[in-house]
Amino acid sequence: MNPSRRSTIATLLALAVPSALAQPARLLKVVASFSILADLAREVGGSAVEVVALVGPNADAHVFEPSPADARRLATADLVVVNGLGFEGWMDRLVRASGYGGPITVASAGVAARWLGRGPDPHAWQDLANTQRYVLNLRDALSRARPALATEFGQRSAQYIQRLQALDREVRARFDAVPRPQRRVITSHDAFGYFAAAYDIQFLAPQGVSTDSEASAAAVARLIDQIRRHDVRAVFVENIADPRLVERIAREGGAAVGGRLYSDALSPPGTEADTYLKLFAHNARTIASALLGPR
Repeated sequence: MNPSRRSTIATLLALAVPSALAQPARLLKVVASFSILADLAREVGGSAVEVVALVGPNADAHVFEPSPADARRLATADLVVVNGLGFEGWMDRLVRASGYGGPITVASAGVAARWLGRGPDPHAWQDLANTQRYVLNLRDALSRARPALATEFGQRSAQYIQRLQALDREVRARFDAVPRPQRRVITSHDAFGYFAAAYDIQFLAPQGVSTDSEASAAAVARLIDQIRRHDVRAVFVENIADPRLVERIAREGGAAVGGRLYSDALSPPGTEADTYLKLFAHNARTIASALLGPR
């Protein structure tokens, strides 16, 4: 080979190697089962992750039916994140259909679950202390997937936990202003048990922990009677549920509809509850305002 040609090739190779090393790492593809988990994963992962939610804003994971497109999303994921506690009854079927064989992180692992009858209440994210455990589980899962970024994930999770703790202090101060006898509300389904336990509020609902169940006539009549006898100040509709039943209960019981709460899903981007922190702050503010309002 001509010496000048060898020199040219060597020069090109020398230039190419640093360029290749400088290429940014491929984004970690994370598929979260629903919008709240997706938001938490983005907070911890930052610019290193590309997150997709199977169940999007204002959508109900209880009655979700996966599509072939969802199976394709799962098949190309690096990490799948689920809530656990029986929330995603469709997930095992979807994993089998997709052929996904990668890691699956259960965000609620380590949380002390509430038990209702024979099953756990899956809505553990309705307690900010539980969400801190979610964040730590996400930190660990992302760090296993990208060890070189473990420090960054640790810093981001620590900062986010500080924001969760600050919000918890704010919410507790807000409910401290509400007399305990007034802390009774009605929602569409039993999604706020953890919130109720954390802030000493009684939540009543015509449906159980899943919106897939039908409210019985007896349950509806019982709630209407409770409104009348126990000074229930407000009834709330949920973003994932048909409001007509709750509106009827409020009307017949003589209570006000106190507004819309976000239970199992964020609101669309650019609206009032499009992140988990905004969702939780909105719910606390809406409930407290209704409870302090005139009867």
